[in-house]
Amino acid sequence: MNAPQTVNQAGDTETRMQEVLEAQREDFLREGAVSAESRIDRIDRAMDVVLKYQDRLCEALDSDFSCRAREVTLLTDVAASVQPLKHARKHLRQWMRGEKRPTNFPLNLLGGRSRIEYQPLGVVGVISPWNFPVNLTFGPLAGILAAGNRAMIKPSEFTPATSEVMAGMVAEAFDPKEVALFTGGPEVGQAFSALAFDHLLFTGATSVARHIMAAAARNLVPVTLELGGKSPVILSRSADLNVAVERIMLGKTLNAGQICLAPDYLLVPEEQLEAVITAAGDAVKRMYPTLLGNPEYTAVVNDRHYQRLSGYLEELAERGARVIPLNPADEDFQAQGGSRKLPPTLIPQPPEDSRIMEEEIFGPLLPIRTYTDFEETISYVNSQPRPLAAYYFGSDPTEEEAVLTRTTSGGVCINDVIMHVMQEELPFGGVGPAGMGAYHGEAGFRTFSHAKAIYRQSKLNVAKIGGMLPPYGPATEKTIKMQVKK
Repeated sequence: MNAPQTVNQAGDTETRMQEVLEAQREDFLREGAVSAESRIDRIDRAMDVVLKYQDRLCEALDSDFSCRAREVTLLTDVAASVQPLKHARKHLRQWMRGEKRPTNFPLNLLGGRSRIEYQPLGVVGVISPWNFPVNLTFGPLAGILAAGNRAMIKPSEFTPATSEVMAGMVAEAFDPKEVALFTGGPEVGQAFSALAFDHLLFTGATSVARHIMAAAARNLVPVTLELGGKSPVILSRSADLNVAVERIMLGKTLNAGQICLAPDYLLVPEEQLEAVITAAGDAVKRMYPTLLGNPEYTAVVNDRHYQRLSGYLEELAERGARVIPLNPADEDFQAQGGSRKLPPTLIPQPPEDSRIMEEEIFGPLLPIRTYTDFEETISYVNSQPRPLAAYYFGSDPTEEEAVLTRTTSGGVCINDVIMHVMQEELPFGGVGPAGMGAYHGEAGFRTFSHAKAIYRQSKLNVAKIGGMLPPYGPATEKTIKMQVKK
């Protein structure tokens, strides 16, 4: 585990970061046009080092969380890093091609031509979070490297063992002039966010994003913010209840709900409330017959987040709310020692002004609200800040259309949760308080590229023909009339 940094250590890191930024930018300019072969080589090195270190990453994440299954890490961090890198390697030659664009009349008839060329931005900063630290470090590198950029990375201090492994991986695979990673606490993160990058990608909490954006603004650094929010799940009367609830509970219990896309609250028909509660309990029992000693059920990442989640439950108990732990083996969670596990917990009809309904949960707790008329679900979702995702379960085309066209969210899944993030050619990003900008696949390549507009003029004296050269006369008037004609 990282020792706390002293002021001098943090200052030394800040100096080192500035030096690396300058070195990367100088080397980027020296390289000039970045060939497809160079981009593919860097992507291959990133992929190779993730695969080489996969066992150590599993061990580090299990240590950082105090309990995280090898299979969870391999699926959500290792494989989820390799897949976007493979996808980018396969498609980047196509993405790199310039695009012809139409030229306005009459310049098109006179030989003028327009096109766009995609140019690397330069040095891209990446601030990655703790919940999927490998995936959210190496996944973005797919688009960043495919676009021909250099990268500097600041991973979370909440997963120090994993950050140290990743630091070794990056140092082994890359020259610091290509990719560099810096560990450290909030002081390092603050200094990192203030660097004059050519673009900055931040994944994390909305509250922190405000500080990141303010720091980036001082250097006019464009930002992509991948945040979160309270992603709703709407369960229709037309849904297969047992199938839907099993998928919902898988999304809520994977990584103990510590996912920016995890279902944050459930909207169910009032007459189905008890059936949903029963189905949820059955689904959890099938997946996790036991919880405390089960290495497949992830713990809460640290004491701070454990106390935050426990605080939600304490407030609900004080207010007399119904709280239903899904604890198949009836285990005593008060005697678990230091593993920080919380059982999946349902909260039917919680007070609307409770903290659990006002803050992103990021844990295995699931509030449930009921409705009588489907229109209530649309109104309720629209009364809340725009979320990172919205989920609809059902087969009613009118309801589905209402969710898609009358609510706004970063993305949507129909009859599942979270799965849209795995589709490489779907842009991943938020809207409003859930974030800005998007990446993944071609969208990521575009985000981390500059679309340079290029116009090539013909050999004709177009300005003279069009009357744009003083002194103005009849040709000028003719051009004006043509341009303003409806």
